[in-house]
Amino acid sequence: MSTKPADFPPPYRYSEFIARPTAGEDEYIEVGVLIVGAGSAGLAAANRLGQLLAEDEALLESLGEVPIAVAEKGKGAGSHLLSGAVMKPQAMKDLFPDQIDQIPRYTEVTGEAVYFLTKNGKMRIPAPPQMHNKGNWVVSVSQMGRWMSEQAEEAGAFMLPETDCQKILVDQGRVVGVITGDKGRGKEGEELGTFEPGVEVRAKVTIFAEGTQGHLSQVARQYFRLDEDSTQIWELGVKEVWEVPKPLDKVIHTAGWPLRLGAKYGEYGGSWLYPMGEDKVSIGFVVGLDFRDARLSAHDVLQEFKSHKFIRGILDGGTRLTWGAKTIPSGGTYGLPSRFHVPGALFVGDAAGFVDLAALKGVGYAVRSGMLAAEATCEALREGKAETVAGLWGYDERIKNSEIWKDLWRVRNIRPAFQKGFLVGGMVHAMATASMGHFPKKVSLKADAQEPVFLNGRRDKSYPKPDGEYIFDKLSSVFASGNQTRDDQPSHIRIQTNVPREIGTAWEFMCPAKVYEVVEPEEGAANGMVTVKVNPSNCVQCGAITAKGGRLTPPEGGSGPEYTLT
Repeated sequence: MSTKPADFPPPYRYSEFIARPTAGEDEYIEVGVLIVGAGSAGLAAANRLGQLLAEDEALLESLGEVPIAVAEKGKGAGSHLLSGAVMKPQAMKDLFPDQIDQIPRYTEVTGEAVYFLTKNGKMRIPAPPQMHNKGNWVVSVSQMGRWMSEQAEEAGAFMLPETDCQKILVDQGRVVGVITGDKGRGKEGEELGTFEPGVEVRAKVTIFAEGTQGHLSQVARQYFRLDEDSTQIWELGVKEVWEVPKPLDKVIHTAGWPLRLGAKYGEYGGSWLYPMGEDKVSIGFVVGLDFRDARLSAHDVLQEFKSHKFIRGILDGGTRLTWGAKTIPSGGTYGLPSRFHVPGALFVGDAAGFVDLAALKGVGYAVRSGMLAAEATCEALREGKAETVAGLWGYDERIKNSEIWKDLWRVRNIRPAFQKGFLVGGMVHAMATASMGHFPKKVSLKADAQEPVFLNGRRDKSYPKPDGEYIFDKLSSVFASGNQTRDDQPSHIRIQTNVPREIGTAWEFMCPAKVYEVVEPEEGAANGMVTVKVNPSNCVQCGAITAKGGRLTPPEGGSGPEYTLT
């Protein structure tokens, strides 16, 4: 029996989420440029559009009463934003040249260290060149997103919070907007007393900025066949912010323990500890979702990591303030679409896959791609080309000429090589770094859901038991995320609920929010299959299930976590 999650696809078809515009003249909302997602990329696009339109009155008038609209599925900008985050600041400086001192951040990196951990010790190792962070900023992307949203509104953007975009409007082969989700439906889809139907939002140009595992971004990429030569893989990052009695004076990354290095386990990842001012520390662990041991749990690996005496020394006497989880696209150039635009729409930030995992950097690329998308959009609108098939090619050209493409090309083979084990990955990392990406020419890559998973009965034995003060369980962590998902709304998660035990167990352990539970079969059943129960109201929309064989779609607008410090 297969234990590849890909062999048990979810009840999902992308065509369900493609629609033709049908609303009558007074039944739809018309905007100039629609941005789907109020993350770093989408808000950068909104701000740059506002700046450019302020210099072109004729173009501004041509976009109507709502020239820029930003649809955000969370409670507001920043609600769903999570990253480490140490970011390269140049894109933000370029976007806000007169407000650099106002951009929210905690500190500029002046010191850093990388350690290889064993269970009872540590060894300091040289930082790879890609991970040199001197001069970079430690930020909360959630706080930065809220600030960027305020600037975008001042620049003329209309914010649409609690607005989940469920379907893409396509007319004669061109994206012309989206359909937002209904509000006030019960578990079976019935209309409750608070029911409000979704609406068509039509736009001259749509910018998909949904972030990692973006629902409509993936629908569009499938519909326009942009991923036929692409293979994306993902990491899952679990993060906590702690208030601590003594300041952390440097950025720290670790490799090694508690992950196992043997190739058969497929365990890849590492940790970070970043100072957030004098009294707070960002701590997190990233685990590759191409794992093979079904009992690997990123949430529990982070708890195990905190049991190391070195880490306890940093957090000792502190208090956990918040928690969150999010996937990270890590396929580099192998996971990018064949084009960064389709007729009428563009992909920016994580929705495109602009993450340099070797450097652990994505926020700066998100901001830069949003700026470039805004510039290409204005150029196409100004020249009357936005509605033509090739009208947005200027965006692809800008991306290919930017630091985004150059940086990703140089490190394109590093992460894929680790699928062959730590030793091979380390060798390729050294070769790619020394040759500036020219060698090796190519490395094979396998999608996360194509990796068979197995049970060996031992991986979870090392996970520490929660004490509620230093070590935490999944449900208390979901509470710490500020999750606000309504219990009685329809499920937004699609999986096969009858699967081999290995796959059901992998989903159960993988999920940091305890969304999936394996239900033991009745006595006497011996076919190796189990039922998986779904608890969708626990979901923090990290996106891991989409990487590992299921499908996450947006819940009702306003659902999910309420991140503030992440």
